Parts: sequence; structure tokens; C-alpha cells
Amino acid sequence: MPNFIQSKDGLSIAFNYLPGSSPAVMFMPGFFSHMQGTKALWLEKCCRERGQAYVRFDYRGHGESDGKFEDGTVSDWLNDTLLILDRVAPKPVIAVGSSMGGWIAFLAALSRPDKIAGLVGIASSPDFTQSIYGERMSDAQRKKMDEKGFISSPSEYQEEPVIITRKLIEDGKKHLLLNREKLNLDIPVCLIHGKKDADVSWEKSFELQKKIGPDQCELILVPDGVHRLSRPQDLELIDLEVQKIIKRVNSV
Repeated sequence: MPNFIQSKDGLSIAFNYLPGSSPAVMFMPGFFSHMQGTKALWLEKCCRERGQAYVRFDYRGHGESDGKFEDGTVSDWLNDTLLILDRVAPKPVIAVGSSMGGWIAFLAALSRPDKIAGLVGIASSPDFTQSIYGERMSDAQRKKMDEKGFISSPSEYQEEPVIITRKLIEDGKKHLLLNREKLNLDIPVCLIHGKKDADVSWEKSFELQKKIGPDQCELILVPDGVHRLSRPQDLELIDLEVQKIIKRVNSV
């Protein structure tokens, strides 16, 4: 059973905390995903086996947290992440973000440089709200969103359609990363991305690496990897890179 913590606006945010050695690993799930996903549970298993502290949680409107998915924005989900960082996760933290969670992880690291000591991005999807509106929506969908304030979009990962709101798209503009000249992060970063990712191009991770710098940021491209990166070999690679970041943090 998860634990719950109250957000400033009164929503219960679900989380699980596994105590253990420092630094703690904290998993940030993707858009319309949750803390019961394959990667979240795999990393918890790995951390438990080596006695590492681990935190996983659900954003509002996701999983077991309060709220409706369609009411949420990037700002809301970032605030939920910062709530868990500030009140649950022991310092220092290795942030591990999957897809949208990669974007959230970077935003959290920029907001809490004293707390996040390393970062692993898995098929990171920075600025995905811009990509949805500008690249993936048809003219008809954009018109419908402008008229109604939302569209309903089918998902290959979920049975129910995903509600994309104009509020989400507009809020995302406040948090764009790829339009910045540089990302000022003084922490070790590893980005893992499948070259066969049909949802988020690996070039997004390449752009992030350029803005951080290759001395601080390693980019690993999986030649046959798809967006989810949830095959056994993908999961093993993810934990291996998490362990490398842990060793770098502990050596400082």
C-alpha cells in the first residue's frame, strides 16, 4: 500500500519510500504513466537488493494520487515532484526520469540543485507539449482544441484515450528547455535513448547533451531500442547506468 502526502492545494500524492544507503534513487514516471510501471518496480527491486534508498510516486491525476489527469499541467506535476523531493526523499538524490519524467527530472534538478546530485534520463521527452501541438496534431485537431479547449487522443499504451488540454500546452511553454542556450547543471548526467523510438526522437537527448556538455553528460543510444526501453536488456542497462552515477556521486 502506498503512503500519501498532501500537496499545498489539498490533493493526496501517493508515494513509496524504501529506506537504505545514500544517495537515494527517485523515479519520475512518464506522461499518463505511474509508479507501478515496469521500470519503476525494476529499479526498486535493484535498490532493495543492494540496500539503496529508493522513492517512487504518482503525479496528481496519475496512478493512486488524487486529481483528474486532464486537470494537470507540467507545473502541477513538477510541483508534485518537488513536494516529494523536499519532504520524502533524503538528500542527496539521483533522479531517474522516463519520457516526460526526463523533462520533469531536469526541471527538478534546476529547481533543487542542492538536492539532486545526479540524473538519468530514459527516452527523455523535453518540451513534449510543444511537439504534440506543433508536430503531432493535425490542423483539424488544433482547430478543435482551440474551439473546445481539449482533444481526445488514442494511446497505444493505454486502453482509454488521453485527454490533451489547451491548458497543458500553454503551461508547457513556461518550462521549455531546448530553446535555452545552455543547461546549467553541475551534476553527472546519463541519457539513454532507443534509436528506434517512434514517439520521441533520440535527437532530443542529443540536444540535451549538447546543452549540458559531453564532459558532464553521457549519451547512450540503444540501436534496436524503442520508446519504452523495458526489455530485460534495457532494464539492466538502466540500472547499470544508475549505479555508475551513484559511484560518481559517492566519490565526490
